[in-house]
Amino acid sequence: MMLLNSLASLYFLAAVAFAVPAQEKRIHHQPDLSDHAHDDAHSFQYDHEAFLGKEEAKTFDQLTPEESKDRLAKIVDRIDTDKDGYVSHGELHYWIKHRQRRYIEENVNKHWKDYDKNQDDKISWEEYKNTTYGYYLGEEFDDIDDKETYKSMLKRDERRFKTADRDSDGIATHEEFTAFLHPEEFDYMKDLVIQETVEDIDKNGDGKINLEEYIGDMYTAEDGESEPDWVQTEKKHFSEIRDTNKDGYLDADEVGQWVLPGEVDHADNEAKHLIHETDTDKDGRLSLPEILDKMDFIKTSTMTDYGGMRVDGRDEL
Repeated sequence: MMLLNSLASLYFLAAVAFAVPAQEKRIHHQPDLSDHAHDDAHSFQYDHEAFLGKEEAKTFDQLTPEESKDRLAKIVDRIDTDKDGYVSHGELHYWIKHRQRRYIEENVNKHWKDYDKNQDDKISWEEYKNTTYGYYLGEEFDDIDDKETYKSMLKRDERRFKTADRDSDGIATHEEFTAFLHPEEFDYMKDLVIQETVEDIDKNGDGKINLEEYIGDMYTAEDGESEPDWVQTEKKHFSEIRDTNKDGYLDADEVGQWVLPGEVDHADNEAKHLIHETDTDKDGRLSLPEILDKMDFIKTSTMTDYGGMRVDGRDEL
């Protein structure tokens, strides 16, 4: 966090913080776990969130072991829709997809209230811009240390908003605002997703991604630290899988195949991975004892970034 030169700067940064979360500003995320060799130390948090939901995962971290088991048992009961005492691949796949849809819905509804200032059930670019950047619109960000960053943020937000605004009327409907916050979910936003991904990772500004930039986006070595095996795997994937024309770079088409592979069902891959790691008797399904036996794995891992879950009857499947 940069140093602030004034209380006005603090106001601006607060506005940006509650506006669009950082993870939504950045469309490209870490590769799916099933995309590379599974390394437990690297992937625990991913499995944890996929099974529980992101907010629920936070709650679990604050519970006692007995409370965690009780909460997890309730979640497992909800995943087990046919009530045969087991969680099948199909049930887990459906659950993860459900968590994703629920996260997006709740996330959009939360931000909708922040921006629809006149409560006309629409969000104009002016409403979004004024809420997020209002104080500085006429000041060129002069009181901010890194004002070029904020100018770039405003320009990027405007480009994404206009791309999401399909009828170009300067006003976002609920669906268009969803496309603004979650462009990866909409086919017509695909080119923008690719463009933003390249811009984020391409540090030398040549419009493509080399191996150093690709790895640097995921991993930065500490002094004296040996490189993890998964980094070597990613280097191999870069040269053997991602770089399809073997020119040593990822161009826009190759980035699109990487971050938006239309034929890949990530929820399916995540379900398979969680069963692989938890199914001790290898019968292809999960029992409650198996899941509880892997409590430490569940509590320190991640399989979904898809959102919170309440085990109180309000969060229906």
